[in-house]
Amino acid sequence: MGFLGRLFGDSNTREEKTMTKLNIGIILGSTRQGRVSPQVGEWVKGIADKRGDANYEIVDIADFNLPFLGTTDGSEPGIAEWNSKLANLDGFVFITQEYNHSITGALKNALDFAREAWNDKAAGIVSYGSTGGARAAEHLRGIMGELKIADVRTHPTLSLFTDFVNGSEFKPAELHLTNVNAMLDEVVSWSGALKTIR
Repeated sequence: MGFLGRLFGDSNTREEKTMTKLNIGIILGSTRQGRVSPQVGEWVKGIADKRGDANYEIVDIADFNLPFLGTTDGSEPGIAEWNSKLANLDGFVFITQEYNHSITGALKNALDFAREAWNDKAAGIVSYGSTGGARAAEHLRGIMGELKIADVRTHPTLSLFTDFVNGSEFKPAELHLTNVNAMLDEVVSWSGALKTIR
């Protein structure tokens, strides 16, 4: 890189960062037996894959077998794998359900097991619960701010009463499609912008 490139930033490097397809992780925020987050996550991924604007993948925190923070010396392989996975993602969509007016303990634990891998990235939230998971989403926004994750405004909320059959079979109303796509527009746009400063 020449002197001017070092002084002002190499434009080719900036262009390369924005031209390659972004990697967006759809993070399942629950690990319990009988959870419905995989159904919601696959639904979001199905919508996202039709867009062709990024590489979308399901990231299931249950696959990493994370211990509880503070009960380990950090040597478990799942911790390093979790951080490596996050480091290779440019943005996130959190699938979060509401438990006692907040996110699950498993999701909070997973958020706490990384730091730099979250920084300067964007995220959207798809939540569900008796009130659409809105209170969980608001708690999640506060945590994301501390982790330097820029959360986008558009927030699809799913009701246990109208979008699920017997609380277990996911049958989303068609009206949510517009909100999911609007959220993904924002996540992709912000993720691309933030990639240029990492």
